Amino acid sequence: MSVETPVRRRVRVPRPRWILLVVVLGLFACILTVNGVVQGEFAQDGAAASTNDTDEVPDAALNGGPIIETDGTTTTTVTVPDNEIVLTFDDGPAPKYTPEILDVLAEYDVPGTFFMIGSQISQYPSLVKRVQEEGHEIGIHTFTHPDMASKSDWRRQVEMQETQFALAGAAGVTSVIFRPPYSSTVAALDNNTWSVMAEMGGDGYLTVVNNLDSRDWEEDVTQSDITEAVMPDDNAGAILLFHDGGGDRSKTATALKTVIPTLKNAGYTFTTVASLTGMSTVNPTADTRDWLLGLGVVGAVQLAKGTSVGFTYLLWVLGVLTVVRMLLFLVLGRRHATRYRKNPHPWGDPYTEPVTVIVPAYNEKEIIADTLGSLVASTHPIEIILVDDGSSDGTAEIAEGLGYPNVTILRQENAGKSTALNNGIAHAGTEVVVMMDGDTVFEPDTVEKLVQPFSTAEIGGVAGNAKVANRKGMIPIWQHIEYVVGFSIDRRAYDVMRCMATVPGAIGAFRKEALQQVNGLSEDTLAEDTDLTIAIIRAGWRVVYEERSRAWTEAPSTMGQLWRQRYRWSYGTMQAMWKHRRALFEKGPGGRFGRRGLLNLALFQTLLPLLSPLIDVFLIYGLFFLNPMKTAIAWLGMLAVQLFSTIYAFRLDKESMKPLWRVPLQQFVYRQLMYLVLIQSVLAALGGIRLGWQKLRRTGGLNALMGARLPTGDA
Repeated sequence: MSVETPVRRRVRVPRPRWILLVVVLGLFACILTVNGVVQGEFAQDGAAASTNDTDEVPDAALNGGPIIETDGTTTTTVTVPDNEIVLTFDDGPAPKYTPEILDVLAEYDVPGTFFMIGSQISQYPSLVKRVQEEGHEIGIHTFTHPDMASKSDWRRQVEMQETQFALAGAAGVTSVIFRPPYSSTVAALDNNTWSVMAEMGGDGYLTVVNNLDSRDWEEDVTQSDITEAVMPDDNAGAILLFHDGGGDRSKTATALKTVIPTLKNAGYTFTTVASLTGMSTVNPTADTRDWLLGLGVVGAVQLAKGTSVGFTYLLWVLGVLTVVRMLLFLVLGRRHATRYRKNPHPWGDPYTEPVTVIVPAYNEKEIIADTLGSLVASTHPIEIILVDDGSSDGTAEIAEGLGYPNVTILRQENAGKSTALNNGIAHAGTEVVVMMDGDTVFEPDTVEKLVQPFSTAEIGGVAGNAKVANRKGMIPIWQHIEYVVGFSIDRRAYDVMRCMATVPGAIGAFRKEALQQVNGLSEDTLAEDTDLTIAIIRAGWRVVYEERSRAWTEAPSTMGQLWRQRYRWSYGTMQAMWKHRRALFEKGPGGRFGRRGLLNLALFQTLLPLLSPLIDVFLIYGLFFLNPMKTAIAWLGMLAVQLFSTIYAFRLDKESMKPLWRVPLQQFVYRQLMYLVLIQSVLAALGGIRLGWQKLRRTGGLNALMGARLPTGDA
């Protein structure tokens, strides 16, 4: 009898950096949710339609006064004596209208009773404190102003308790009086509203309704309508209902200036709920526990509100900057595109001197024959140096077997791309050196067009136009779109502004004197191309973009490959930015690059992508808690801006428009992948992680991918 050994499954534990990201996004979502609940619009107060079901409502309540005390079995009420008035105000505090009303009450030296909403209390604690310090009463009007009769017992308790906490945190007091939202007079009581009052009475609350409603919540009400609505008949006492929040209350304070003196002249005095019920106060001091919890509630709401408002302003600023940048880049890109139209030879006499093409290679057996074959078909005189960086797949042997006479093969132990390129530069005997990747294919006239700017003495580097060869599948096509926009718009603009950040490793040329001046490629960063480009600019050389010089490369075709490639790029770019940070304060070409190029990289390629997860969360928040239509329009507007710039980039590069229907889909997959890569890169940079060669798994045969567009080369 054999006993099977249980198979232990490997449990993947999330890396701390992703746990941190999830925590940050979760916290941000919670903050926005709190703000959404607090800021959520509620229906304007007014009398809710009552039913005829009153069999559960005691006669004492239906026929009694507007102040109701009940424990569910025993009910007593208090009626306002003749010639006495209680002024009550619902739905506040509001930053505009509550102070106006307080000023009127102070002017006529009369008290008021304010039934406040907990969410408003949390937002405007200083107003609550002012109401309390000026001797007015504060009652509970729930936290979010729901119809309490339609809510569960748990929800009712939360509405009341959170409002009490907010009041304790704002003013250091609690309240024993309650007014249900959408309540009216005792005549409007029915079974539904009574169940709420009975429950609140069991918790120790006095329910206060009203005798006369000013109807200041109606849209077309006038000041005379308000005044007329609150005038009692036959000197009867009354609780009057006004509003200091929940909508436009601009007429309420003005109407009070008529109502109060009119009632005083009629012999009325103004009193409070506490005076009518014989209590010393309806706002006893909060105990320490409630006060501390209240501070937490108020603080949380203040934090949520501040975060939401601040992030909204930040989005507006970033949105404006993005649109301005796009318009500027489109104008500069157009200016660059007309360069050859105005002057077929903007660089002077044609550059005809031989150049050296350096090909660093590491395990490129699938593509190296195509790469070298494309080079030997060049229309410009070239020498080719293949630097094999310790390949283990026979890359160098394949190159030797091709038998090309102008190809020199250098072998070295695996030391990285920068070392391989420096090795090639050291063996180059020409004034100009062209660098490319071992997985890239040139067109016959690529080198000829790439080196023409070197006829101008100030040119130290030239960036070529890298194209995605494999355009089948969503991931490669998304990269194709990204490449076209990045080269056709961005690099053209960088050229005009003289702040080219990167000569791409796939296709670039440098004056050897410039390379020697900056001591070649550095191993300080993983983005050796960006590091080298910035160093050459800081040394006083000009770097330009030659869009006619094209190279074809195979882009990653899976998410994993793309992640690894972009992770290296992002991490290396941040290293280069940090290394050359002093360029911000330099004079001359270096300072110009620092204040244009580095700031552009920092803002639009680092900060904005880092904020993208929060922007996505904020978009969802806007759809649920803000105006969904305005939120959707804003998002579609930014998408339209992006689509417009993409179309223009494709037109400048004379590319087919067919792939552009994928642009909206980029917002839901590709964009998220890119910002997650950047976030991981930032965290890796903070942790000081180093990366080695990130190899793609090549499918080989770019000639087959490109068909007749690429040369095969002759042995």
